[in-house]
Amino acid sequence: MTGRLTGKSALITGSARGIGRAFAEAYVREGATVAIADIDFARASDTALEIGPRAYPVHLDVTDQSSIDAAIGAVEERAGGLDILINNAALFDLAPIVEISRASYDRLFSINVSGTLFMLQAAAKSMIARGQGGKIINMASQAGRRGEALVAVYCATKAAIISLTQSAGLDLIKHGINVNAIAPGVVDGEHWDGVDALFAKHENLPRGEKKRLVGEAVPFGRMGRAEDLTGMAIFLASPEADYIVAQTYNVDGGNWMS
Repeated sequence: MTGRLTGKSALITGSARGIGRAFAEAYVREGATVAIADIDFARASDTALEIGPRAYPVHLDVTDQSSIDAAIGAVEERAGGLDILINNAALFDLAPIVEISRASYDRLFSINVSGTLFMLQAAAKSMIARGQGGKIINMASQAGRRGEALVAVYCATKAAIISLTQSAGLDLIKHGINVNAIAPGVVDGEHWDGVDALFAKHENLPRGEKKRLVGEAVPFGRMGRAEDLTGMAIFLASPEADYIVAQTYNVDGGNWMS
């Protein structure tokens, strides 16, 4: 059976594990060839091997322009060009306003915002040169829809992603490049184990309590899973989304309505 992404070439940042890996697995099932792009090349290699022959590892540090350019070049060489980019790589931290460090601020903006922007830029240049358009999907968050007392910097980075998606979408559609975003809610997994530990420290909670509380608060009745996001990622990369430009879609179990 022909998949919805058959013959397409994708690069997914931060896809050696977690949500990025789930996207890669879903894309391969839909017929795409996928670059597992990650700063942890050993784990990216293992992930690609586990997913199958249409997945291959690419080393990528989204804070290093030469690494970004090399990753795009590797996809062009391996697959003949890039059709789909998912900007998934991101970092989380939290602290009260009076305890935010410049180092944490710089690190989060460097990866979450600058990394997204300059990956998007490099992908767009490649797509424009090829002349076949493309799809770019940025990972926003419900944290970009509202501020949270302990999460000021991360929330600000994800609000920036929503704004960047709008600006890039409006600019690049003339080249046949659709830029849109996905805003997950709380997604269970390795990432949220770390988030839970930070909340436990700053809110004096037992480990696991914050995760339990936020899961119970989701209208759907549970935290999300990485697999809950894959349908939107496939849709936005498919021809069915050709007329969708500069939008951010909530996939969060009803946590945020917009």
